[in-house]
Amino acid sequence: MAKRNADNTPFDPIFDRPATPRPTHPAALPDDDLREQCDWTRSRGGGPGGQHRNKVETTVEIMHKSTGVHAKAGERRSVRENMRVAISRLRLALAVEHRVGVPAGECRSDLWRSRTRSGKISLSTRHRDFPSMLAEAMDVLDACDWDPKLAATRLCVTPTQIVKLLREHPAALAKTNAERERRGGRPLK
Repeated sequence: MAKRNADNTPFDPIFDRPATPRPTHPAALPDDDLREQCDWTRSRGGGPGGQHRNKVETTVEIMHKSTGVHAKAGERRSVRENMRVAISRLRLALAVEHRVGVPAGECRSDLWRSRTRSGKISLSTRHRDFPSMLAEAMDVLDACDWDPKLAATRLCVTPTQIVKLLREHPAALAKTNAERERRGGRPLK
């Protein structure tokens, strides 16, 4: 029988090296730090509404300066609420579009370890950690040439859990399938 680690994952000397520090993905930054890295613009939302239409500049567009990734929110009447929604959308867009390098060996973050047990990911799409977890999974997928089996091995979860996480955000699954197709692979379902 194969040796097992304390968290019941197979023992592999490559993965049991001390974790190499890796840069924090922008999707995982605290709100204040992320806001500092962004440009904001406000505008009036168009569309129907008639007499009671929103006539003030409550639509918020946010762009991450270093990556050019942007998001927009204008469906609420409050600038503060639209900012919150725009930040949330920006985190998801960054998770899908921006890649951060993954070190050799152990690559799981403390957040990833806290959110996985017995090969399963425990996380709701509405939770604040969802964009960070999605970004980490996609970074590892990129490092593993978009192969969910290899990525799952590195992240100590099942390949099904990786695909399920991607399915929770259709843009992430579309990006993964586009990358797999570019490399001659079959799309994930």
